[in-house]
Amino acid sequence: MSTILLVIQGWEPDAWLSRFRLLAGNREVALWPEAVDPARIDYVCVWRQPPGLLATFPNLKAIFSLGAGVDHLLQDTKLPDVPIVRIVDSDLTQRMVGYVVMHALLHQRQMKLYDAQQKERRWREHYEPPPCEIRVGIMGMGVMGQAAAKGLQAVGFSVAGWSRSVKNIAGVEMFFGEAGLEKLLVQTNILVCLLPLTLATKGILRYDLFRKLARGGALGGPFLINAGRGGLQVEDDILRALQNGTLAGASLDVFEIEPLPLSSALWAHSKVYITPHNAASSDPRALVGNIMAQIERHERGKPLQNQVDRKLGY
Repeated sequence: MSTILLVIQGWEPDAWLSRFRLLAGNREVALWPEAVDPARIDYVCVWRQPPGLLATFPNLKAIFSLGAGVDHLLQDTKLPDVPIVRIVDSDLTQRMVGYVVMHALLHQRQMKLYDAQQKERRWREHYEPPPCEIRVGIMGMGVMGQAAAKGLQAVGFSVAGWSRSVKNIAGVEMFFGEAGLEKLLVQTNILVCLLPLTLATKGILRYDLFRKLARGGALGGPFLINAGRGGLQVEDDILRALQNGTLAGASLDVFEIEPLPLSSALWAHSKVYITPHNAASSDPRALVGNIMAQIERHERGKPLQNQVDRKLGY
């Protein structure tokens, strides 16, 4: 009988534990730090595990991330040499598409301006450019990036994408590599970042990148939407760009330090939307079945899907 261990920090674990026990069949499910013989652990499902913990399970077969990202896992320098599996699930993807499309529309419809007018009880209409006049550039064209591109196109935006290596995606103008990023930025009115956090992408959303975005255009200036990882952005550079007009506004779901410190100037900034890292929240009701299906595949001798390439970091 297999034993599954849940290691969860920063989230409430009870819903995860209940859902795993409901779907696990005759497998044992334990919640760290519950006392369990380390030699009995076959699979671990983790979110922000203590460094070094996973190396203490000598018979571990696979590690599952409970969130879309795996940077929290790969920061552990003592990870055992077993497959790491990331979540690819339609529920996560649909949530991310909704977030990206909603915030692109919030900027297109000038909702910050209307929010301010509502507080002043001021009735005044402003011109709103149609989505077809606005070019959205997506950095990161994995499963979520491709789905977000389709969602944005469905409401009329012109969409292009960028990835580090060559990708051909039907209906989307694609750029790749450093030279391709430059070409994407100069034509982009709304920049959407859905990149994974790796050594190559850390701090990529910085001032010199913002300066390369399209000036003027239908929105009067460029906007940033980051729903990838907080480590991708340099928040002092975002504030500087907002202050001097290099950025016209931003939607930020992720931050360098989470929760976002109360002292951060981003909280009260009139041009910024802030959400608590919930653009694509992990819902145990949707995701546990995905993980259990993977475990069942593995037990039948089939390869695990969506394995992480440790060298690439995703």
